[in-house]
Amino acid sequence: MKMFLIFYSSAADWDVIETFKKAGIREYTKMEEVHGEGTDTEPKLGTHVWPGANKALFMAVSDDKIPLIVNLIKQIKGEHPRSGIKGFILPMEECV
Repeated sequence: MKMFLIFYSSAADWDVIETFKKAGIREYTKMEEVHGEGTDTEPKLGTHVWPGANKALFMAVSDDKIPLIVNLIKQIKGEHPRSGIKGFILPMEECV
């Protein structure tokens, strides 16, 4: 198993969640308001100078679903280039 950590702009939330659901990926934990800076979009720091926020998804997935999720992230990047979506694959030793 692997853990996907996915960050994206709050403005793209509906599209991101719907893309995963349409592909049969329904298991996730969402953090509603995370702040940070990246390389592809403006900072989202929740301040008057840098307004806005990101969301974060945690997805524990079996190894066979990794290519699907990678492709979905690439699809979202193509359809929503300003969403700032980034996916990180982390090792996951155990799910209790």
